[in-house]
Amino acid sequence: MTNGWVDVRNADVVLIMGGNPAENHPCGFKWAVEAKRHRNAKLVVVDPRFTRTASVADVYAPIRPGTDIAFLNGIIRYALETGRYHEEYVRIHTAGPYIVGEKFAFDDGLFSGFDPEKGAYDKSAWAYEPDPKTNGYQVDRTMKHPRCTLQLLKKHVERYTPEMVERICGTPKEQFLKVAEVVTSTGNAERVGTIMYALGWTQHSVGVQMIRAAATLQLLLGNVGRPGGGVNAMRGHSNIQGATDIAGVFDNLPGYLATPESESVDLKEYLATVTPTTLNHQAWASMNYWSNYPKFMVSLLKSLYGDAATKENDWGYQWLPKIDGNYSWLYIYDDMYRGNSVRAGGTEPGPEGLLTFGFNPVGVGPNTSKIINALSKLKFLVVGDNYQIETATFWKAPKEYGGPDSSQIQTEVFQLPCSGFAETDGSFTNSARWLQWKWKALDPPGQAKTDQEVLARIFLAVRDLYRKEGGALPEAVLNVTWNYSTPASPDLGEVLKEINGKAVTDLKDKDGNLIRRAGQQLDGFGQLQDDGSTSCGCWIHSGVYTEAGNNAARRGTEDPTGLGMYPNWAFSWPANRRVLYNRASADAQGKPWDPTRPGIAWNGKLWVGDVPDIAPNSPPGQYGAFIQLPEGVGRLYAPSLNDGPFAEHYEATEAAIANPLHAKVTSSPVTVRFHSNKDVYGTRDQFPVVCTTYRLTEMYHYWTHHTNELNQLQPGFFIEIPEELAREKGIANGSRARVTSARGSIEGVAMVTRRLRQLTIDGQRVWHIGFPLHWGYEGDPNHVGPLANFLTPSAMDPNTWTPEFKTFLVRLEKAGEGVT
Repeated sequence: MTNGWVDVRNADVVLIMGGNPAENHPCGFKWAVEAKRHRNAKLVVVDPRFTRTASVADVYAPIRPGTDIAFLNGIIRYALETGRYHEEYVRIHTAGPYIVGEKFAFDDGLFSGFDPEKGAYDKSAWAYEPDPKTNGYQVDRTMKHPRCTLQLLKKHVERYTPEMVERICGTPKEQFLKVAEVVTSTGNAERVGTIMYALGWTQHSVGVQMIRAAATLQLLLGNVGRPGGGVNAMRGHSNIQGATDIAGVFDNLPGYLATPESESVDLKEYLATVTPTTLNHQAWASMNYWSNYPKFMVSLLKSLYGDAATKENDWGYQWLPKIDGNYSWLYIYDDMYRGNSVRAGGTEPGPEGLLTFGFNPVGVGPNTSKIINALSKLKFLVVGDNYQIETATFWKAPKEYGGPDSSQIQTEVFQLPCSGFAETDGSFTNSARWLQWKWKALDPPGQAKTDQEVLARIFLAVRDLYRKEGGALPEAVLNVTWNYSTPASPDLGEVLKEINGKAVTDLKDKDGNLIRRAGQQLDGFGQLQDDGSTSCGCWIHSGVYTEAGNNAARRGTEDPTGLGMYPNWAFSWPANRRVLYNRASADAQGKPWDPTRPGIAWNGKLWVGDVPDIAPNSPPGQYGAFIQLPEGVGRLYAPSLNDGPFAEHYEATEAAIANPLHAKVTSSPVTVRFHSNKDVYGTRDQFPVVCTTYRLTEMYHYWTHHTNELNQLQPGFFIEIPEELAREKGIANGSRARVTSARGSIEGVAMVTRRLRQLTIDGQRVWHIGFPLHWGYEGDPNHVGPLANFLTPSAMDPNTWTPEFKTFLVRLEKAGEGVT
């Protein structure tokens, strides 16, 4: 979240798309209700289903799954056409005035620079126009130049008329216009709106561009950086934010530092590749805070390798793993299934073993049959979890999932019983970026161990083997620091101190004054150095555990701003800042756009209010508000993305219709698809119904169907079907229905409902259905159910490698006599 849960109460308009917080985030949703009660805020919900969130909305609009970009681009067009956007905000806080180079173009569904053989774009075709006078790029403050990003945006969205939105999304024109009117009412200094989303946006082949469209709209309306504004992700798990912060994906190191690629042979070359160059050298220059990359990286290497990391050995850079291809999880399972990996250095054998902790790929992964068959080709599989999950017993999956006969599977499976989150101390990093410390409620049962003990024991055993027997690149293992008081079961408080960072040697300021003695905890990432004098496990979390103590454990309820920032409650990264980009909450002179909701304000000497997202003593006009970006301003135009600098509507991988905007390019040309014999994709002539998946209040992913009390509340899998479609298929409520995709079939109890409706899409009748994803073949035998992702395709967003779970094509039919 750019803002946070509590801050939602400061909004005048709350737009919720791609999420259902009343059911999936009920504790957080109360702040939207607070905004309605105390600010008379308007709640707008756009969703394929009439959900519990929609039931309390002031405005609800139905939408076909996967068409959110067309809807958002339609609102952007409406704002620009009617003048309902914050022009002065756009002028000073966004890239609206910045001119794009002549190579940029968009024609018939393709941006310039597309290489059909590679299936990828050459993004250099999207560069800004250089300005040799400033060593930056050209700017037109009037925003009238035909190639300034604001004018290019206008041209790009002009096709998204209300009529086109209705053709693509199925949303009646009148309902769309009502949404557009309410949302754009915040395009001024006096009002502010927030956008909230969840996995209903991220889990698409164009998921990143859905979020980009929302960010573009919020920048246009002047709603980024302001209390009550922002683009706010409602994470699907209590610590998903923390997992990504600490390198939960293959191409990131902690703090979103890039994992080195094999071409970067030394630290100097790596830093030259990843450290951005300041683009804007004109008035309102970019602070370009990522220019501190060397400090973040060297401090991380010192945290990893301690005294072994020296200037002479490049701070241990050579010991870091280097990537020579895509190692996201679906690529790994594809390699596993095919038995080989194609990398930069050529073809090599596929994985022989897998360790998976707190993750159930058989349930979570798309195309379940492929996942099961991939696991069957391993030599060994280690599963750490607090339940016996389907991944641990993949070899006994029901035969309808298409796995090999168990007698032919040679995979040796090791099950390690691990603790649940209530059985250990530690911290959660929630959607609002709050690191909150929690305390153990009870000990793990039986032989179960905490995750850190299990992983520590594995590491120590591997290290002992290296000491005794040697092996490939031994330094990468033998030089890892492991200075915990209990090495076999590290105290997570000690780990958090390591993440925060400390002084390795005495630190002095530019005047020679002592800042920190060697061994003392740092106050924050502003004290990090690139000379080996500091260590830090994750720079964005620096400040969480200082000499004052564990700030994640704070529970102060003081609220000096009156806006619900609560600066002494836990720790909000970065720097305990509660609203990101908060310099944009004030005008060019540093005066808040809305004095009743000041994010920060310039008092003549300092920025006051929230922790400023700019140097505290930097006067207005010195730096742009978006200090992390080389431009220094918010991006209406994003040339760094792999699928285009503007959001464009593309149909899902399994397309329900030909794209009305450009029939020759129906789906995104850069969507990642796989091509094994298990990777099959459906077409509408075979599978005419659009399907989506979702979650339930009573269930927690794939864990809670093991819990009897929750099974009583939500006893089993069901298929949600519109009344009209059920009548057409002869399916009664409570009977059994069968859903089939190109990958297989599942059955379940039919829940015939009015929450879904028929939509008219480009003149065609299109039905959509949905079902929850929480069940599997493990757990209470009376409450098992089909694996929902058996039906979903192996297709991914080209930026984040997130699978497309939320839109796929199926066939629906009656399935024998029913149950009640």
